Amino acid sequence: METRELTCINCPMGCQLTVTMDGDKIADISGYTCPRGKIYAEKEVTNPTRIVTSTVKVTGGVKERVACKTESDIPKDKIFDVMDAINSASVEAPVIIGETLIQNAADTGVAVIATANVGRRH
Repeated sequence: METRELTCINCPMGCQLTVTMDGDKIADISGYTCPRGKIYAEKEVTNPTRIVTSTVKVTGGVKERVACKTESDIPKDKIFDVMDAINSASVEAPVIIGETLIQNAADTGVAVIATANVGRRH
């Protein structure tokens, strides 16, 4: 049996989780104080995912870059591919919060969206 120690990131409590693995199967999860902690532990040891936050280049804007994030979580092993897509992207101002900047980033099926507004330079 293998034991994995995790810190839950679903809320500010930061529960210290212990996941006992029997091969590829979860034998036990302990340390969580709410159902979200158990769900987080299950997902983290079987299929870890992350939200990616960054900035995308803006042309013709009052700012050179706009804050962005993946619309939902992506597989952890795709982070660098998504960052490559973000770093090579460029959008035209104006940019509105929630606007899709990249469709299907790195073939994840997940869009990258703006998390800030950037007005057009006059």
